[in-house]
Amino acid sequence: MDAESDVALDILITNVVCVFRTRCHLNLRKIALEGANVIYKREVGKVLMKLRKPRITATIWSSGKIICTGATSEEEAKFGARRLARCLQKLGFLVKFTEFKVVNVLAVCTMPFEIRLPEFTKNNRPNAR
Repeated sequence: MDAESDVALDILITNVVCVFRTRCHLNLRKIALEGANVIYKREVGKVLMKLRKPRITATIWSSGKIICTGATSEEEAKFGARRLARCLQKLGFLVKFTEFKVVNVLAVCTMPFEIRLPEFTKNNRPNAR
């Protein structure tokens, strides 16, 4: 083993994005009027709802598809998604929590060396663009 392979990387997960479905139609206007911490984006046909614990933001479509962003672990993402489903149930919707899936994870780390992006992408095509 050489000296460089002994370096441990601190990888920090900063965002976990998940999706799930409610298996029911959601009335966005009702959510906007009766829900808490809600922003109604009528022109694009969605509602944004924020939770404080865990700190996530959900994008809700009338079709019942919901995307949650901002969690820092898969467990936190699932817990937040289930809390969101419960909030919608309390508003009177017949929500069934289904098709939960983590679709993206963003993590950051500091490398022990410099990375020159133009050279890196040129030398690693088509994998790096």
